[in-house]
Amino acid sequence: MTPEFWKKKPLEALSDEEWEALCDGCGRCCLVKLEDVDTGDLAHTDVACELFNEKTCRCSDYENRLDRVPDCLQLTPARAADLDWLPPTCAYRLLAHGEDLRWWHPLVSGTFDTVAEAGVSVAGRIVAETDIHEDGLEERCVAWPAEVPPDA
Repeated sequence: MTPEFWKKKPLEALSDEEWEALCDGCGRCCLVKLEDVDTGDLAHTDVACELFNEKTCRCSDYENRLDRVPDCLQLTPARAADLDWLPPTCAYRLLAHGEDLRWWHPLVSGTFDTVAEAGVSVAGRIVAETDIHEDGLEERCVAWPAEVPPDA
């Protein structure tokens, strides 16, 4: 990959490898969200998708996720600017809105360790979807997935 490719190309022109490299592995987009059917408001939870691996902060079955998890959404350059549930720290969202990657992003820092150091990673802050009864999701609502950590 070309150094700082994200500054040289629009999202639509990125190769598959470049597109995937933009994911910082924070895991925030893999948290269950609840939508109020009357207002459309979204509430974030600290409950991770059943396929999320907290140790790697990645999907455990990325290739088949769309078939296995009906609510999983394929992120595309066209959608990156419009999905307001993407975390405010998300590289796809930032770039779609004309902003640059943050200091802690692995493409900038050279290591995935900075994602946790900046307080962006979900590691150690979540519960597995398989450990929560569906009726208990509302009790798991939290604000931090939609916030920018102070160190980020």
